[in-house]
Amino acid sequence: QTASSAIKGAIQLGIGYTVGNLTSKPDRDVLMQDFYVVESVFLPSEGSNLTPAHHYPDFRFKTYAPLAFRYFRELFGIKPDDYLYSICSEPLIELSNPGASGSLFFVTSGDEFIIKTVQHKEAEFLQKLLPGYYMNLNQNPRTLLPKFYGLYCVQSGGINIRIVVMNNVLPRALKMHFTYDLKGSTYKRRASRKEREKSNPTFKDLDFLQDMHEGLYFDSETHSALMKTLQRDCRVLESFKIMDYSLLLGIHILNSNMKEKGECSQSASDTKRHGGQKVLYSTAMESIQGPGKSGDSVTRETTNTMGGIPAKSYKGEKLLLFMGIIDILQSYRLMKKLEHSWKALVYDGDTVSVHRPSFYADRFLKFMNARVFKKVQALKPSPSKKRCNSITALKAASQEIVCAVSQEWKDEKHGILAEGQSYASLDEEVLSSHHRPDLVPSTPSLFEAASLATTLSSSSLNADEHCQRDQHTLYSSSKGLPSSSTFTLGDSAIFLTSEQSTLETENDNASVLDVYL
Repeated sequence: QTASSAIKGAIQLGIGYTVGNLTSKPDRDVLMQDFYVVESVFLPSEGSNLTPAHHYPDFRFKTYAPLAFRYFRELFGIKPDDYLYSICSEPLIELSNPGASGSLFFVTSGDEFIIKTVQHKEAEFLQKLLPGYYMNLNQNPRTLLPKFYGLYCVQSGGINIRIVVMNNVLPRALKMHFTYDLKGSTYKRRASRKEREKSNPTFKDLDFLQDMHEGLYFDSETHSALMKTLQRDCRVLESFKIMDYSLLLGIHILNSNMKEKGECSQSASDTKRHGGQKVLYSTAMESIQGPGKSGDSVTRETTNTMGGIPAKSYKGEKLLLFMGIIDILQSYRLMKKLEHSWKALVYDGDTVSVHRPSFYADRFLKFMNARVFKKVQALKPSPSKKRCNSITALKAASQEIVCAVSQEWKDEKHGILAEGQSYASLDEEVLSSHHRPDLVPSTPSLFEAASLATTLSSSSLNADEHCQRDQHTLYSSSKGLPSSSTFTLGDSAIFLTSEQSTLETENDNASVLDVYL
């Protein structure tokens, strides 16, 4: 605890001196050599002509690229006085949840800045990254990538403690009911038992798939803005050969009105107390919104939701999400290549978190789009639209039925007319027997038979001779249709024959029914 308090005090003293000393330097454009400048100052405990006295051990404080980081702070609207007030006015708060790297985390009392200890390789990589980082921020200040505000080193007792000042992704003013560190990997991506015993544990990918198996749902516009921001940031990291980064995701559930009111009042008091220290593009909602959004809507959104992104769970719970990409100071160098090689030999290489940058970015984006962030499905058609669709379908079906019935009626009518033209004297019983083939016609009387015989045509006689010659059914060889049919009623001498006449063949190939005695 003594060492921690000494580190915090040395950080505040060193930053206070360097930032105050920087204000005397005139503003100018950032040059290439500014990214590689390192300034060093010695702060003895008894003080000197330039440094104040303090009750900590003697230490040396180094500042990396001071002019470049001054430009970054100005880009995000951080004034030097506000930066000093946030970091140096009150003691830093140490977070009790260090990451897997063993880094220490401190947060400012205003909840705006995170101070993290980094390794020598990470600090060196960040310094090399600064020119590209500068270019990317100029092109797009709205990003989920970490916002770096300063890189420093405290040397005391032969120990070098390198620290980086960044934006705070998860505000302490709101309780995070769930916190996840997501990489898109499944190999050993479950929180340990020791982590789960903590008051605010940070879960991992497999835990998310178990707890939030249906994902988190956004409206179409928010989902599109979020995925575009993630895609752009991942391509930037891929171009820098950066990998093994994570998406830090904090989920706040809006489940109690009283709780929300208490938190809003607390956040409002914090905002009043630190009203002049608002950092631009620092909240999750501001990071994903494009330039087309109006500043008023952004401010209104920020004051109501602490800058969180509104979403819903698969249960329908209203959520506020806070997120940012972290741990980007991992370069795919020789050690990472070796680490991936031996892990890929033992396990499935595609599930291991350490991978080449291009594959890592693609897998990261695929996991976020398919498993974590989902778009609310379009609403179902309204009842009026359903009614219109059903009416249209009924109309179509009824038209088909009407057409079929009318066609049958036309065929039936045409047959009746043909019969009427050929057999004007047919009896109603005979006609009914034609329309009802299931009924056997009765034997006509002698008078009826005589009247029928007088109406026989020449074609009918030919058909009769044909029927007497061959009392079988004959089929046309050209069309495969029956050209004549003979029906015998017991031992009687009545024949019902059907034959195509020349007239009806020209009209509609209609069949003509002849009755002979």
